[in-house]
Amino acid sequence: MFQVLNQVHFHETWIGCAQVLQEESGRATQRGSSRCMQMVAMAAGILGNAVRLTAHTFRGSSLLLSANSRVIKVPKFPQCLPICSSSLAIEENAELTNTNRDELSSTFFTSSPSSDLHHIAVAKKRNLKDMTFPELQEWVESLGQKPSRAVMLWKWLYGNGKWAQSTSEIQGLNREFRAVLEKHADFGPVLVLQGIHHARDGTRKLVFLVEEFGAQIETVLIPGPRNRVTVCVSSQIGCAMNCQFCYTAKMGLKGNLSTAHIVEQLVVAARMCSQELGLGLVTNVVFMGMGEPFQNIDNVIRAAEIMTNGQGLHLSPRKVTISTSGLVPQIRTFCRTSNCALAVSLNATTDEVRDQIMPVNRKYKLMDLLDCVREELVTHRPGEKVFFEYVLLKNVNDSTDDAKRLVDLVCGIPCKINLITFNLHAGTSSAITAVQKLK
Repeated sequence: MFQVLNQVHFHETWIGCAQVLQEESGRATQRGSSRCMQMVAMAAGILGNAVRLTAHTFRGSSLLLSANSRVIKVPKFPQCLPICSSSLAIEENAELTNTNRDELSSTFFTSSPSSDLHHIAVAKKRNLKDMTFPELQEWVESLGQKPSRAVMLWKWLYGNGKWAQSTSEIQGLNREFRAVLEKHADFGPVLVLQGIHHARDGTRKLVFLVEEFGAQIETVLIPGPRNRVTVCVSSQIGCAMNCQFCYTAKMGLKGNLSTAHIVEQLVVAARMCSQELGLGLVTNVVFMGMGEPFQNIDNVIRAAEIMTNGQGLHLSPRKVTISTSGLVPQIRTFCRTSNCALAVSLNATTDEVRDQIMPVNRKYKLMDLLDCVREELVTHRPGEKVFFEYVLLKNVNDSTDDAKRLVDLVCGIPCKINLITFNLHAGTSSAITAVQKLK
C-alpha cells in the first residue's frame, strides 16, 4: 500500500537529507531519460521515528506534494547533485495517510512505478554549524531542553577554544542532553581537509574537499604583525563572475557553500592556530576566497552572524570583511541587514576597462555602483568606511591618469583603498605592474 505525507512542513533550514540509493542494474533507462525530470514520491510508513520514503528519480524539475488539500511546490533540486539524489525537509513526526496506488502514480510518475523502488530512511540530524545562535536556542528548546543548554553547546562549538567535534568532547554534559544530541545533532565535519600548502611568510593555504559536490575549495590562514591572524574564507565552489584576472573564474560556478561549510573553514583554521601553530586567536576574517559572496548572500550573512556572536567566536563585526565585485542590489541588502565591513573590488576607473575585465560592470555600471555605496554608507552606515580593492594590471589600469581618476571617483565616500599586486597564475594574459610605478 502506497502512502504519502499528510502533514509536511518545509523549513528554511532542512531537517534531513534523503539520499536515494542506486542499484547497479535497472537504472540505465532512467539515467538516459530525455524528459529531464526529477521527482521524488513518498511511500511506505514509519519505522520507529524515522520517516521511510520510496524514491523514484528523474533529472531536473520540481517536486509537487499534496498536503492538507494544498499543493506544495519544492524548488528545483540542485543540478550538481548526482542523479538519484535529492534533498527534502520533512517534519519529524509527520503523519502518513493511505493513498490509492493509482492516484499516487498519476500524481508523481510519468509512467507506472516499478517494483524496484528504493526504501530509505531520512536522516533527521541537524548540522549544528548551520544554525545561528537564536536558531540553536529554538532548536534546543524544541527538543524539550533548557535554554541554558543551548548556551553551553554554543560555547563548546565556538567559544572556549575547544571547538568540539562530537558529544564525547563536551565535558559536564547532562546524560539526557547527550543522548538527545547524539540522536538529533550533526557536528560534522562538512569539509574534509586534504592538504596544507606553506609559504615562506608563514601563510598557509588549506585545501578542503566538499564531498557533496566532489570538488575542492581553499581557505588561507595569514599571520600578520602585532599578533594579527587573518583567515580568508570561500563562499562558493568556483565563481560565475568571470573576472579576467581571477584564477577561480576559470572553474565556473559549481555551487554555493552552506552556512556550515563557511563556518567550518574558520573553525578548522582557528583550531589549527591555537592548538598546532601557537598563533593565538583569529582576529580577522575576509570573505575574499573562492566565489562572489553576494551571490550566496543569505548563507554568507548567516555565517558572519555566527562568527561575530559574542558568546562564541566573538569576532568584531568591523574585523569581518565581505567583498563583492559590485552587485548593487545585494550591497543594499547587506548594508541594511549586517553590521560587518564591506569591501568592493573596483579594479578600473572607466566603464570601458571595467566592462572588459569585470563583466559584472556591463549590468551595474561604475557610477551606479559608487552612488549605491555612497548612499548606503551615509544612510545606513554613518561613520563607517568601505574598502576599495584595486588589483594593478600592467598597461590596463595602472596609468597616472587611472590614479587621478580613482581619487576623483571615490571623492565623498568614506573609504580606504587597497592597491593589490597581481598574482600571476597559469593561463593568464595579465602582467604585474612594475614596482617603480607603484612609487
